[in-house]
Amino acid sequence: MKVLNFYSQVFGDQLRSGRKSATIRLGDKSHKYERNDLMLVTIGFKHSPRERVFEAVIDDVEVKKVKDLSPRDIEHDNPECRRVEDLMGFLEQIYDRPVSLEDTVTVVRFSPIYERASDFEDRLRGTGGARN
Repeated sequence: MKVLNFYSQVFGDQLRSGRKSATIRLGDKSHKYERNDLMLVTIGFKHSPRERVFEAVIDDVEVKKVKDLSPRDIEHDNPECRRVEDLMGFLEQIYDRPVSLEDTVTVVRFSPIYERASDFEDRLRGTGGARN
């Protein structure tokens, strides 16, 4: 199984609540992520323990320029960002390099897979939430 990892715990609540349903990765990652791939979504740093968040299926993979990202692409990646400039600053922090409007990014959209029918039904109704 492949892993889709996030470095910041900030994303944990967003992932669990369903507010984060995509990730935007710098570069063309279409060789790494494919539609219908089963992924383990985790949070943690390289060479450190990671938290298992959920399993997910990749719904869509799109490669495009930063300038071509839609507000929806950006919001699904980071619900706190609304503008391309905000996302560029965020990506610069993550990748520790300048990011331009001409840079290529990969938008990976995913959906969690629920273990129990009740979790799935709660999600459809918009009730329930993260379990401790």
